[in-house]
Amino acid sequence: MALNDDIQLLSQVPLFRQLDGDQLRLIAFGAERRSLAEGQELFREGSPAEAAYIVVRGRIGLYAMDRMGDIRHQKDVGAATLLSELALVTMVERKFTAVAASDCEVLKVNRQLFQRLLEEYPQVGRLIEARIRENIAGLAKAAAAMEHRFR
Repeated sequence: MALNDDIQLLSQVPLFRQLDGDQLRLIAFGAERRSLAEGQELFREGSPAEAAYIVVRGRIGLYAMDRMGDIRHQKDVGAATLLSELALVTMVERKFTAVAASDCEVLKVNRQLFQRLLEEYPQVGRLIEARIRENIAGLAKAAAAMEHRFR
């Protein structure tokens, strides 16, 4: 896939949607492409998250452990989905296991590449801050909606 195709894909990812061409080019050029065969694990729940992944083509199945210790299928995701977004800014554990539901390709964006983006384009930090605020507001809204379950 050409660099321009990767830039186009990145522009569809919500976190990167407001970035300009040079900023997207930096990410696309530094990202690592990886192919997965159907059934191949991308990462496992509980492992350290040193990078985020963007689905280029195909589908990835997301699985998580329930309270009984059984693995449950959560959902499948496709192209332009960003997995483990928080790994771009801090060391976290994976919250789910990701397995190729079909033959697929992903772009790996490591934290160092993302830090370079922030260093070269400080204004991107404000976009990320806004995104984090939106996520926190969404979590608060979801928690408020579930409040009745905890009484």
